[in-house]
Amino acid sequence: MKEVLSQSEIDSLLHALNTGELETKDIESKEEGVKVKPYDFRRPNKFSQDQLRTLFLMHDNFARLSTNFLSAYLRSNIQIKIASVDQLTYEDFIMSIPTPTLLTVFSMSPLPGTSVLETNAPLVFPIIDLLFGGAGKMPEKVRELTDIEINVFKSLNQKLLDNLVYVWSDVIKIKPKVEYLETNPQLSQIISPNEIVAVITLSSSVGGQEGMCNICLPFAVLEQVVGRLSATHWLEGQRSGRGEDSRLQIERKLDAVPVDLEVLAGETSLKVRDFLQLQVGDVIPLEKAIDEDMDLIVNKKNKFKVQPGRVGKKVAVQVTETLIKGAGSS
Repeated sequence: MKEVLSQSEIDSLLHALNTGELETKDIESKEEGVKVKPYDFRRPNKFSQDQLRTLFLMHDNFARLSTNFLSAYLRSNIQIKIASVDQLTYEDFIMSIPTPTLLTVFSMSPLPGTSVLETNAPLVFPIIDLLFGGAGKMPEKVRELTDIEINVFKSLNQKLLDNLVYVWSDVIKIKPKVEYLETNPQLSQIISPNEIVAVITLSSSVGGQEGMCNICLPFAVLEQVVGRLSATHWLEGQRSGRGEDSRLQIERKLDAVPVDLEVLAGETSLKVRDFLQLQVGDVIPLEKAIDEDMDLIVNKKNKFKVQPGRVGKKVAVQVTETLIKGAGSS
């Protein structure tokens, strides 16, 4: 535990140093063994460790969503996993990128400025091979991407970045948009070289070919929401479901779920010989009165009583009774 000196003790220490009663080397010897962490004031840390951990958790979800999307879209076994989250200068980020690579500069409206999604050759080329009908192999020699390949990847990366909408929904509603693509890192100067950025590094596996991709988020882009990048705020947002907005979002997703509906008009029993002799125009009496309600079966469960009718030229039924509590009325 460090001892806090009073003002009188500080005055006595300064007097002892001035009179020679105490040498500076004596003070230094007492501080031996104390670990000092160097700090570069020209490159200050703008993201706290808690904020970096939150970015890690958020983009761990992005990695899972990207794995599911790419595996379904490319019809191949694609694995995306988060590796690390660090903060460094934009210059250091650019210098660490291999050449050639593919840089996708994108915006996250309403946040200001632009960010970068970097995908290197061991990830890009197998995906391009899959998109053009190949087996997802890496070429023997890495080459520059053609204009057609860049345009194809632009469309794919836009779909990939759309997953950020869900990832960031507990912090801010964003609309990712691809602005342009660049293959030379030195030509992509979206911010000052000394600006601090958060770099989310993701490892990838496409057909056994290991690759990497990075998401570079400048502090200037995240500055207005950096206070929300705490594990407490993010987890609370997930638990609360963001209230009414989350309920409406769930309802919209449920609206698109297909539901099987069957109407059971009635039942009867027939002998096999009678069944084999049925012809067009034959009438089969059912064990149900003409004014009795029919059963509406929803996903194999009997949930409603209905009456038959027509809507225009279409056969329809009208719900008259709910059999299962909590079911809808239409």
